[in-house]
Amino acid sequence: MRRNIILLYFLFIISCAPLSKYRDLPEVKAWESEIEKFEQLDITKSYPSDAIMFAGSSSIRMWSTIGKDMLPYNVIQRGYGGAKLSDFAVYADRIIYPHPCQAIVIFIANDISGNDNDKSPLEVSQLFKKTLYIIRRKFADTPVFWISITPTPARWHVWPEIKEANGMIREICESHRNTYYIDTGKYFTNPSGLPRSELFVEDKLHLNPEGYAIWTGIIKNELNEVLLNK
Repeated sequence: MRRNIILLYFLFIISCAPLSKYRDLPEVKAWESEIEKFEQLDITKSYPSDAIMFAGSSSIRMWSTIGKDMLPYNVIQRGYGGAKLSDFAVYADRIIYPHPCQAIVIFIANDISGNDNDKSPLEVSQLFKKTLYIIRRKFADTPVFWISITPTPARWHVWPEIKEANGMIREICESHRNTYYIDTGKYFTNPSGLPRSELFVEDKLHLNPEGYAIWTGIIKNELNEVLLNK
């Protein structure tokens, strides 16, 4: 109980805090050209108002069959390789605000990767809360889905930290209206509890077609359960 109270306090603080700590970082500014490409797409291409936005990191960007896999839903694909919540939160308004849509689905998995500059699980959850706050400023009632960070062979050594971040984000989703946590972990681990290497490409980080097929089934089931029952 005490832990939950402390967590909620910190999440309230971050929802009100500015993003200047991250906004001026070179690693965040480096994505400006990618965001400008999205903005050009917004000018040159039109999307139906019932589309579902899929936004986040390289697993979204590399999902080459997403348009077919998500039928009959229309898709707006806004993934950029290497995305972290610390930069996505900075650019979230520019990525999401141009698109009134039926739902927003987010997958970002690079804030904890085994590097010296990794964020703590609490910081990751705070950044998710800030991203959700930004979305809700314009889209108060649009369903938002967070796809849990996948257990991968390449990052298994930091899975305890990733799992903790997943748990904190789940708590946020469960405490906010129209916000949903899509739990994929059990589908990507074997009976021994280890990542299923056969679901990943050679880098053991990104999904192969079989992995995307599993993702498709899980995500579409969650979308159907929420959107078809509205």
